[in-house]
Amino acid sequence: MAYDLHGKVVLITGAAGGIGAATARALYEAGARLVLTDVTQESVDLIAASFDSKRVLALALDVTDMTATKEVIQRSISRFGRLDVAFANAGISWRGNPATVYTCDEAEFERIIEVDFLGVWRTIKAALPEVVRNQGQIVVTSSVYSFMNGMVNAPYAASKAAVEMLTRSLRAELGGTGATASVVYPGWVATPIAKVAFGGHDLATQMTEQGFPAFLRHPVQPEEIAQGVVLGLKCRKPRIMIPRRWVPLSWLRGLFAIVTDWHIGRHRKMQSLIRRLEERALRA
Repeated sequence: MAYDLHGKVVLITGAAGGIGAATARALYEAGARLVLTDVTQESVDLIAASFDSKRVLALALDVTDMTATKEVIQRSISRFGRLDVAFANAGISWRGNPATVYTCDEAEFERIIEVDFLGVWRTIKAALPEVVRNQGQIVVTSSVYSFMNGMVNAPYAASKAAVEMLTRSLRAELGGTGATASVVYPGWVATPIAKVAFGGHDLATQMTEQGFPAFLRHPVQPEEIAQGVVLGLKCRKPRIMIPRRWVPLSWLRGLFAIVTDWHIGRHRKMQSLIRRLEERALRA
């Protein structure tokens, strides 16, 4: 059944930029009231300034802090009287250069997992009682990395695969409650996270060129993802995959994983690039 977003209260984590900010604007146009969160108050105040203050609550939130997350949920309810949708979108990747499991910094690896997986879990857990009460929706940003090889981006890819299964499991568990859960699968998006693979780092860019056919190497704008998210919410879609060119690979993910893993493991140029990346990291 169609889900009317007009007047609904939507919480967005990672709302200050990229997919989060674009989705906030699209949801606002659809008539939703917004709870915008990100790691600094300044960043969410900046985007909130473009909206009617009566329809927006901007709050700083570190999604690795469960107590703070629960407080944000309560402040949202106090302000608007309800919470209908939680969009667990906050995510990070390597701060600087990409790295392999062998050469990466242990603390940074675990920080990415903490934000991208456990931060999503905390957002879901804190919001779920109110979302279920209002027969609303949980929406989680995963990635096409949930079914493609995550070489030199392992903690990000592992987290995206984990949140996909978490959300699929949740959707099944919510059956009969009137509430639902959906997974968003963005392909390459023109954001700082993807920039490293498209000119931001020489070796990562070469790996992208070697590893993906040309028709998959076109980042889309965050606004395209946002429109897909809004449509997915209106239809309560279980899977929101944007752009659609990734859909066949998702359907064939079992075979796709076997073939691509085999190919990468034997691709001399790709292996040479990985070794060069590791050598550069070890010298640094």
